[in-house]
Amino acid sequence: MRHQRVTEVFRGLALRFGFGEIATPIFEFSEVFKRTLGETSDVVTKEMYSFTDRGGEEITLRPENTAGIARAFISGGLSQHLPLKFFASGPMFRYERPQKGRLRQFHQLDVEIIGVAEPLADIEVIALGDQLLRDLAVDHLTTLELNSLGDRDSRAAHRAALVEYFSGHRDALSADSRQRLESNPLRILDSKDPGDRRLIADAPEMGDYLNAGSADFFAAVRAGLDSLGIAYTVNPRLVRGLDYYTHTAFEFTTTALGAQGAVIAGGRYDGLIETMGGPPTPGIGWAAGIERLAMLIAEPPEVRRLIAVIPTDAEAMRDALVLTHALRQSGFTVDLGYRGNVAKRMKRANKLGARAAVILGEDERAIGAVTLRNLDTGEQESVPLPELNDRLAAHR
Repeated sequence: MRHQRVTEVFRGLALRFGFGEIATPIFEFSEVFKRTLGETSDVVTKEMYSFTDRGGEEITLRPENTAGIARAFISGGLSQHLPLKFFASGPMFRYERPQKGRLRQFHQLDVEIIGVAEPLADIEVIALGDQLLRDLAVDHLTTLELNSLGDRDSRAAHRAALVEYFSGHRDALSADSRQRLESNPLRILDSKDPGDRRLIADAPEMGDYLNAGSADFFAAVRAGLDSLGIAYTVNPRLVRGLDYYTHTAFEFTTTALGAQGAVIAGGRYDGLIETMGGPPTPGIGWAAGIERLAMLIAEPPEVRRLIAVIPTDAEAMRDALVLTHALRQSGFTVDLGYRGNVAKRMKRANKLGARAAVILGEDERAIGAVTLRNLDTGEQESVPLPELNDRLAAHR
């Protein structure tokens, strides 16, 4: 129920924000993810479920949604329809050590705005995430962390500063971080190694390398969030390791799930579509773990209690089937047991939490009526069939 609640609230909210639904394939050509996630990333080298199909193609179960949406944008020739606003949800797959909030098959929500270079898109997707947490009544459990990665020139300057700094401490770095120093020094900032963390504390911060344009962009995003009353904390260590990420990076984090603190994570990826062979196209979006959000919310109340249709003899079964179908067509939630005497059918109705029972038997058929029993109070009455829908209206 909680999983369903998260998905339903998200879908309704995304539609209100003017996003259209998109569905990407469960598997894609492996190259889609290798090019977008990076050949040396942990996802590609350690976590992707990849295999060769019967045609000799290497394919991968999707570990995330953004790359598939970008591929669909390019292959579908959608650049003539910009701007585009998409939302999606569904299962993802990563080979990881299962733990609380981290599963090998997990489910994500996803939103993307493609074709908008202005800060307004950043503000809108963050506002959608903030409203989702509010609608799920878990906003008090989360904190929005925000940072700017700058444009390409700013990132290049910061990267050079990181290489210089960490090269001076190469011997103190973990083996993984020494490798990252050569391939992608920004990813050192994500290291959980205690020795690396001590070095990271004094590493150059991105904010010191933002050029004027990047600083203005970040200021506009912050001003927009301030105007909407969305609180945030600037986290200068929040980064995205791949070069196609620019400007805004953000996460909604929580301390209620142990080590798995991020429930929504996103950022601007102005270079992604170009990296995949498409035209230069700005984009921004986020993904949220449904299981993680579901663990934060309370179990929702049962919104519908059903009505049980109970025939008292074999001759009444056909009439019960016809009545059940008619009630369902009228919008009622109805259960028709498949076998058993009246006592067993009543026991099943109570087990299912039914609100009312509609009983049909020989006596009822003779007068064109049914016996309607309120299963909460035990009261029952004879109701003519033409009046049944009206009498059941309170039980919808």
